[in-house]
Amino acid sequence: MPPKEESQRLSVYPIAPLSSPIQVSGNWPSFFKGEPALSRHPPSRYTRTVHPVPVYESKIHEPAQLGAVIARLPRPLVFTNGVFDILHRGHASYLAQARALGASLLVAVNSDDSVRRLGKGPDRPINILADRVALLAALESVSAVTWFDDDTPLALIKLAKPDVLVKGGDWAPENMAGAAEVKSWSGAVVSIPFIHERSTSSTLAKIRAG
Repeated sequence: MPPKEESQRLSVYPIAPLSSPIQVSGNWPSFFKGEPALSRHPPSRYTRTVHPVPVYESKIHEPAQLGAVIARLPRPLVFTNGVFDILHRGHASYLAQARALGASLLVAVNSDDSVRRLGKGPDRPINILADRVALLAALESVSAVTWFDDDTPLALIKLAKPDVLVKGGDWAPENMAGAAEVKSWSGAVVSIPFIHERSTSSTLAKIRAG
């Protein structure tokens, strides 16, 4: 499980916090469901509090909930994993291509502690786990997002039993965690070539270089 700070941040999903509502001041649009026409609502200016909950937050699931979530995901199920620290075009394209290989896409994200053990640098991850999973969930191609604290997502792969295991083009299929297991239940292991050469490391290098 993620550290205490991460757990606290992630506990807002799938319900958004209501302590900071949006204040709408002015003419309330008549196209809002259940709202009477503005002409029937004198005076024409008023203030109302609304609490929109982004739909994408319902795609974020704690690892302990994953069994029930997997049972609802359409098959073939595609599984991929990664850090996804600073989301970029390469990530978006790769995930869209992965999703096209099946009926749903499950993304497993390294927890903050897991990222630190990868040795990417003392300041990584740049974005904490709660922010990284939220951005991934907001992508249309992603069906569900979860996370793992181990060095690899092998335990989640065994639980999900995906039909397709996917990683980026810098991973040979035989080197992917879970490849042997996926093949054992007649699944496919796919390495997707990059169509946009982007990386968090190169983005950070540009920022630091000024």
